[in-house]
Amino acid sequence: MEAGNFKKHEGKNRLKELAEDIKICMMITGLHENELNAVPMTTKKVDDEGNIWFLSLKDSLHNRQIHHDPKVQLLYSDPVKMEFLNVSGNAEINQDQTILEDLFDEETDNWFEEIEKEKLTAIKFIPEKAHYWDTQTNKYEALYHLGIATLTGEEKHSGDKGKLSL
Repeated sequence: MEAGNFKKHEGKNRLKELAEDIKICMMITGLHENELNAVPMTTKKVDDEGNIWFLSLKDSLHNRQIHHDPKVQLLYSDPVKMEFLNVSGNAEINQDQTILEDLFDEETDNWFEEIEKEKLTAIKFIPEKAHYWDTQTNKYEALYHLGIATLTGEEKHSGDKGKLSL
């Protein structure tokens, strides 16, 4: 894999591209506790500053852990496209109604029951460090190229990986 380390502007764009493409991540909170809490979260938006936004319930375990310790890890994974993103940073709980209305979508957020809408919060995740892996091909094609490279002695290039400056 070829290492691609992006400068700030490029890094934020690559982060946005991957987070919006993969869409679902595991949000890990309680990083300084004995037992981590990992929950699947849907990326609602990546803003111009590179902050990643989610919706959550006010009384959820991850919200309580964020109040106690804002350090959070996001793990994005799309094994079909062979795209992966690991982002660490800090999270903030936001209850601004304008932001909630911007993020909430009746069709995709229908699993929040009507009663829960009053308990809805936004999580603003501010990334500090990110690493990505992207094969740029599907896994069968990547295996094919790896096999050809092994047989012919050519350089193996199955994709891209690196750090994103944020």
